Amino acid sequence: MASLDDLKKRITSVKSTQKITKAMKMVAAAKLKRAQESAEKGRPYSQKMNNVILNLSNGISDKDNAPKLLSGSGKEQIHLCVVMTSDRGLCGGFNANIIKKAKSHFAKLVRVGKELKIITVGSKGNDQLKRAFGDKIIENISFKNSKNANYFDADKVGKIIIEKFEKEEFDICTIFYNQFKNVITQIPQAQQIIPLNTVDDENKSDEIYEFEPDEDEILNNLLPKNISTQIFKAMLENSASEQGARMSAMDNATRNAGEMVDKLTIEYNRSRQAAITKELIEIISGAESL
Repeated sequence: MASLDDLKKRITSVKSTQKITKAMKMVAAAKLKRAQESAEKGRPYSQKMNNVILNLSNGISDKDNAPKLLSGSGKEQIHLCVVMTSDRGLCGGFNANIIKKAKSHFAKLVRVGKELKIITVGSKGNDQLKRAFGDKIIENISFKNSKNANYFDADKVGKIIIEKFEKEEFDICTIFYNQFKNVITQIPQAQQIIPLNTVDDENKSDEIYEFEPDEDEILNNLLPKNISTQIFKAMLENSASEQGARMSAMDNATRNAGEMVDKLTIEYNRSRQAAITKELIEIISGAESL
């Protein structure tokens, strides 16, 4: 049984931890509002860009000579998976859910004999994947010094992917991230960005566009930007999801710490009462023996 001094130290320690988790929850709540607004504003832009590219692709007369970023390399053997996680922890199952989604996809590829290559964006994903897929990870990118998700970081990742595609290092590229729904719910996503998925019911549009100059020239300029845009959208969704998951996790931790303090306080009071009773019995017994 723990001594009174030990119980007192534990209560003080848990209360200190509770203050930290409560402060982290408040910080996450403040950051969540901005991150959620950014994610919601970014969705229409990325979807509209996809719509425009889908319309452009429908207008190409010579499909065989379409840009490679749109049509692909013609092969499906080498798959590049870009797993986007956070650089910081204490955010519940945020990173674990993305990793679980990615690992499920990896297993399907390996099962059908495809070659797998992995790029991790965020140190937490790299830490979890390197144990089982260390030989498949070709690059790890971290943005620890960036306070917020920004297009410059997304463009950096996009350029790395395009450079590897032009060197014919892979045939298909898929990104993994969490889509923000609310504070409690974040939905893991697997989105193919190379070649662009032209059979996408969600992004189909009945709008008709007229383009100047011709479709091929516009696509050559637009497709690389679209890759960076889709990555930026994923980073914004991840940012909002991370803060939502952290807020929820810290709220649970704060409540659990409160419950633990209550239990320890009851245990401390009982132990103290038992010690006082024991001392009284010893005093009374000593007085009776005189």
